[in-house]
Amino acid sequence: MSYGTAPTIPAEFQQYNSYTEDPKWQRRFTVIWASCVGAAILYSLPYLVRSIRNGRTWLWFQGIGEDLSADGRYESLRENNKTSVLPGKKQKRKWIEGVLGTIGSFTLWTPPVLGLNVGQIFLILAYLSVVLVCILVDVPLKDNPNRAGFLALAQFPVVFLFATKNSLLALFLGPGNGYEKLNYVHRWSGRVMFLGGLIHGALWIRNHLEWGLEILGEQKETSGVAAFGVLGVLVLTSVRPARRLCYEVFFVVHVLGFVAFFITICYHTTYASPWIFPPLAMYGLDMLMRLFRYRIKDATVVAVDNQMTIIRIPDCDFGWEAGQHVVLRVFFAGRVFESHPLTILVAPPAVSCVSALRGIVLGARVKGDWTRALNAYAYAEKETHCLEGGGKEKERKGAGAGTGTDVAVQVMLDGPYGGCSVDLGEYERVLLFAGGSGATFTIGLLDDIVGRCGRLGRPRGERTKRVEFVWCVRSFGTVWFPPPFFFSFLLVVLNSESSGSIEWFAPVLVDIMNAAERTLELDVHVSIYVTCLCDPDAVPPIPNSDVIFERPRFGKVLGELVARDEGEEEKVRLGGGVGVCACGPESLVREASNAVARLGMARSGELGGVALHTEVFAM
Repeated sequence: MSYGTAPTIPAEFQQYNSYTEDPKWQRRFTVIWASCVGAAILYSLPYLVRSIRNGRTWLWFQGIGEDLSADGRYESLRENNKTSVLPGKKQKRKWIEGVLGTIGSFTLWTPPVLGLNVGQIFLILAYLSVVLVCILVDVPLKDNPNRAGFLALAQFPVVFLFATKNSLLALFLGPGNGYEKLNYVHRWSGRVMFLGGLIHGALWIRNHLEWGLEILGEQKETSGVAAFGVLGVLVLTSVRPARRLCYEVFFVVHVLGFVAFFITICYHTTYASPWIFPPLAMYGLDMLMRLFRYRIKDATVVAVDNQMTIIRIPDCDFGWEAGQHVVLRVFFAGRVFESHPLTILVAPPAVSCVSALRGIVLGARVKGDWTRALNAYAYAEKETHCLEGGGKEKERKGAGAGTGTDVAVQVMLDGPYGGCSVDLGEYERVLLFAGGSGATFTIGLLDDIVGRCGRLGRPRGERTKRVEFVWCVRSFGTVWFPPPFFFSFLLVVLNSESSGSIEWFAPVLVDIMNAAERTLELDVHVSIYVTCLCDPDAVPPIPNSDVIFERPRFGKVLGELVARDEGEEEKVRLGGGVGVCACGPESLVREASNAVARLGMARSGELGGVALHTEVFAM
């Protein structure tokens, strides 16, 4: 005897089951953002393939190394069979790239305050919109706010993928797209997680108050409030003013806070476990890669003045490229647990044009407690050595060799990281623009491109023919460091109050410019803009350089670089491309981005593309 099928409850009378429906929206959200990441990787695939072929990608695995041979890791110069007239791109490809460049240039516009360009703002708004749609669609959120909590949990993989220094995403996007370029997504996804937790917690507390239930007491409610409190502390201490005011507190709170958050959220809900394991795997990979790339080296430090400290690490010969930085830990004065990122000043010895320098040179501008303590330590040790030197020190003074002394320390290196996303060798005209100590980035790039075009004979078919190096400083400083500076880093400090001094890096520029003068088909010019009243006679003798007493306008400098020169052939002056790199404070980088955006939208197709890479000196 058959009784038929069991009766079903009409859909309008069914109770919403969040533990069945909400995980589906977690998966939908994950599919959306993962698809966007996959599309970005596919877009970057040609760049990644080129980077694999020229060896740049392998630096991600290698780490900094030392050549144990006596003469260092120097490559012999190979004959370059390519003609001096470098071929242009096919017209159809140039047209497509011009259209894409014009569209892409608009995304470089950077409004003030936010620190994000139009492209990044669009990405964040799209991300926030997707999250809100997943939270609000087809759910009685007021009566059952679990959906917001589920979406908050779904942020875990995004938060960690865009935060770790050694992430697979940074590898697949290609060199120059490291954690420092992706970190803004980490920050905003963390804030979206906080927003989801806020919606979930606020509505849940409202329901408890409406139904007369205790908010605290049960494990689920108590652990939920604790987890939200920890998340709130993480978000509040990570805002820009807090990071700048006390970075050490921010770092400690971040490290301890995410551990506490993991523990409390797992006590709060069993549905957190699937979203905890991927971040742990990402963090484990990051720690493993760091372990393989840690190096402990002997080094020397010298306080050039009370604003700049030079760190030289001699036993480093390969494993980095120009524009990259290392996370440095100096073992001095009880500060062994602090580490800070510093940009490498020179290219690797196999490429570098700088004479008598083997290894890594770093410049630490005095900006916070750690750099100030390092500078003071170098000064104190120098004074101690001078007092112990006695009469020998007086002899050195008479010879004019300087009064300073190298201070021996041990350091730990982690890296290298970052780098330039623009291969300057692919562009006929290059603009390198730096403000103050931002020159540590652009000098390394200048050293690299001059070395590749001159010393190595354009091994990858470099197209660069004209380079404009612009450096904006506050003053000349008061001292010219003679060539022995490179052998022993000895110095004379007559004025400890100088800032933005040209003499910090002038000897490096002298060597690079001397090499550039010997390079065929490469015109390199240095423009130094000084923003204070200084003695013109104090200008260091840098070849092919001009000193201008005014604040530079980035758009004007860029316009002069791409202006059509009289007598220049049409096929040479058009279509060769323009590569721009800028490094310095946020105001300078914003001005550079907007100038390149204007130029790209107006003349990208005519110029053969305008590429931009920026580095901001800000926390």
